[in-house]
Amino acid sequence: MRQLNAVTSENLSSSSRFTLSLASTPEEVREVQRLRYQVFVEGMGLDALANAERLDRDEFDEHCDHLIVRDNRTLQVVGTYRLLSPQAARRIGQYYSEQEFEMARLNHLRPNMVEAGRACIHPDYRSGAVIMLLWSGLADYLKRKNSHYLIGCASVSLADGGQNALSIYHALNDNNIAPAECRVRPRLPFPVGERPAEPQHVYIPPLIKGYLRSGAWVCGEPAWDPDFNCIDLFMLMPLAKLDTRYARHFVEARAA
Repeated sequence: MRQLNAVTSENLSSSSRFTLSLASTPEEVREVQRLRYQVFVEGMGLDALANAERLDRDEFDEHCDHLIVRDNRTLQVVGTYRLLSPQAARRIGQYYSEQEFEMARLNHLRPNMVEAGRACIHPDYRSGAVIMLLWSGLADYLKRKNSHYLIGCASVSLADGGQNALSIYHALNDNNIAPAECRVRPRLPFPVGERPAEPQHVYIPPLIKGYLRSGAWVCGEPAWDPDFNCIDLFMLMPLAKLDTRYARHFVEARAA
């Protein structure tokens, strides 16, 4: 395992229960793909994506780095984040997000953009420590790549027919929306309709909440992902914009 500047759970907890690293062998990547399959395909009941290998994988995996959090007691991979560097994006010819969004307005940022995706945590480990470790690892990765912008698609389930997804989108305020020069266009738009007159009840998934609290922008209307029965919001986080109240893990890792 490639450890990231000795960033382990000791930074966050005295129990030393978890280890953060980058996957460095084909077997570790398969562990990541098995966890993603368990969470995304089995956990979300996406029978159309089922396969005999029980792996969630695509053509981007071999070009990406994979952050992993491992439980030191069981040695099980319990959290992961997939990272595509600017150099790797040039080799493959695109970012994953470009399958869903037209990104021409961000061309000037490409040399400094890292794409994060496929964030995934085992259902038994969603108390907060694992996602905090993943974000610390992400910060260290950005430092290593000398990148100043984080992009990615944040998903919201349509299992309720889309009510919560639309409520999230309509609840966004001016601080959450990217300026015009950083907007993207969904290739398969999800109809958002008019903003309701009265505020709606909103459940914001922890990942999106973390992005927004850290100062990330939503860069336009959502794309519809019918394979995963969700909408995707395109997120852009300029690291210079990080809200100091929520930047601790990024700042600590970047200063290490």
